[in-house]
Amino acid sequence: MKLGANEEYGLRCLVRLGYAGEGGSLTIPEISHAEGVSPAYAAKILRILRKGGFVKAARGKEGGYMLARAPESIVIGEVMDVLGGRLFESSFCETHAGQAAICTRSVDCSVRSLWRAVQVAVDHVLSKATLRDLLQNEEEMNAWVRTIPGPSGLRLMQ
Repeated sequence: MKLGANEEYGLRCLVRLGYAGEGGSLTIPEISHAEGVSPAYAAKILRILRKGGFVKAARGKEGGYMLARAPESIVIGEVMDVLGGRLFESSFCETHAGQAAICTRSVDCSVRSLWRAVQVAVDHVLSKATLRDLLQNEEEMNAWVRTIPGPSGLRLMQ
């Protein structure tokens, strides 16, 4: 299981705009250069983020992209949904049946239970994280992650 480029670069572009501060804006070339992605890819990601309501664009000499909302009101789980969706959807089993019309494990599937539990844990963490949290440095973010109780009350990170 892995996250895709849209999710990774989308979050990086959003964090970059967060670093620009309230009312600060950056152009596509500035963002692409700072994050090491092509201008075309940065434009694609920013278009997705704009349609999702996370960034806004301004034209003209002072134009560029800026955050549409305060960093503390941008929930990372919502951003990830816009950028690429979830790791596990209930339709997963229907679309991954193999060569059969219906998955051979559709009635009794321990694997489905595992993926569902992983999705619950991911949703739990991402629903608590905001862009404001991601504007911290790595050490501060690690400390923040340690404070999140897991879905069943267990600590996710020691």
